[in-house]
Amino acid sequence: MKLSKFCEEQLISFDLAASTKSEVIEELVELAGSSKLVKDKSLLLKDIITRENLVTTGVGYGVAFPHAKTKATKGIVIAFGRSDKGVDFEAMDKQPVHLFFLIAAPEDAIGAHLKVMAHLSYLMKSEKNREKLMTVKSPGELLQIIDTIE
Repeated sequence: MKLSKFCEEQLISFDLAASTKSEVIEELVELAGSSKLVKDKSLLLKDIITRENLVTTGVGYGVAFPHAKTKATKGIVIAFGRSDKGVDFEAMDKQPVHLFFLIAAPEDAIGAHLKVMAHLSYLMKSEKNREKLMTVKSPGELLQIIDTIE
């Protein structure tokens, strides 16, 4: 699966300013909002927060996948953010999160949404892959990495 088709260079930040979970979500939604596919940033923010309040999307190993199925988008959108210092995202392993993938999908994209989540989860299980994403310097390089690592 080519994850890069859901992410564009302007949806990537290697220097998140956020220091709290809510600030991370706001910053990622702001990034995602620059996609032509996002119709309503405020609705996207509301839906991501609502989903996050059910159970944390901080899966451990320094990774989080805040996500929502929402009317705010007309296609799947992935925004990526990195925090070198890490953020307390209430991750399952209680460790700070450094790598964030915000995934927004239309309400009717159930199968595709789950495939994207599963593929990202699989990629992030590898310590080597996480290390690559912690050191990557350009958005183009990041997109190439997420498409080529298996």
